[in-house]
Amino acid sequence: MPTPRRVFSLVIGSALLAAACSKPKPAVVPTPVPVTSNPAPSTPAPAPSTSAPAATNDGNASAIAAAMATLTGAIYFEYDQDALSSDAQAQLDRKLAVLVANPGVGIRLTGHADERGSDEYNLALGQRRAATVKRYLTDRGLSDSRIGVVSMGEERPACTDSADDSCYRRNRRADVEVSSGTITAPPRG
Repeated sequence: MPTPRRVFSLVIGSALLAAACSKPKPAVVPTPVPVTSNPAPSTPAPAPSTSAPAATNDGNASAIAAAMATLTGAIYFEYDQDALSSDAQAQLDRKLAVLVANPGVGIRLTGHADERGSDEYNLALGQRRAATVKRYLTDRGLSDSRIGVVSMGEERPACTDSADDSCYRRNRRADVEVSSGTITAPPRG
């Protein structure tokens, strides 16, 4: 007959053995095997095409460059005036066509004056000139939010030869510059 001490040892041993057997084994992570593969043979790039689509792209790039030049040209004014001449109105109609074809483009109009007159007067005159251009464009449907206006007065002359009257003419202007967006399409028609 087994002794109590032996029974106790058997029970404890069995319990330890059962606990050891029921313990989950740690997961074995397989060691990554380096994979070497032969790259697919490269195929030569196709030769540049000289067909019509390339010519069309070049033509479109030229048309976009021309549209940018049309948009950014200056509008000129007569001495001490902020009214638009018929030539200036025709220029603005061409600028408007570019802006309509490119609805994501915003512009800034900068009014200028020649050096005759006080600084304050020339700043006000430059502001009126830029505002006149803006009003012309918005009266024809362009959104007010696409046009910014600033005056430089006589501070940024295009020409500094005060002995030459044509120099004064070049300083009486409203400059148009793209302030946001990109010209991506020429005007239609």
